[in-house]
Amino acid sequence: MLKEFRDFITRGNMLDLAVGVIIGGAFTALVGSLTTNLINPLLSLFIGKTDLSKLSFTILSAKFPIGNFLNDVINFIIMAFVVFLLVKAVNKILRKPAPEEAAPAGQSEQELLTEIRDLLKQQSK
Repeated sequence: MLKEFRDFITRGNMLDLAVGVIIGGAFTALVGSLTTNLINPLLSLFIGKTDLSKLSFTILSAKFPIGNFLNDVINFIIMAFVVFLLVKAVNKILRKPAPEEAAPAGQSEQELLTEIRDLLKQQSK
């Protein structure tokens, strides 16, 4: 069972997945920092608050804290855009070349077999 587990772990796909998860975690932290340290201060020019996490509104006696949700939406949009660019770049790199024009059609299989049959008949005479 240990050998099977070792084979499973050392397969290329598993290693690629592990690297992707680690880089994804680091990228998530980077995007969170971008949102907190750069985008939120820019939004504060319009909203008046630099910390969106404390942004809320009240209807009657119910308080709706929407700041963290807005931070998460901004993070999601940034991540989705980066993934879009990444997929677009990979597709461009891996794009299959345009198929070459088909070679001019020669004899059909039926015609070739008929020709072979006729040649065999001539040789046997």
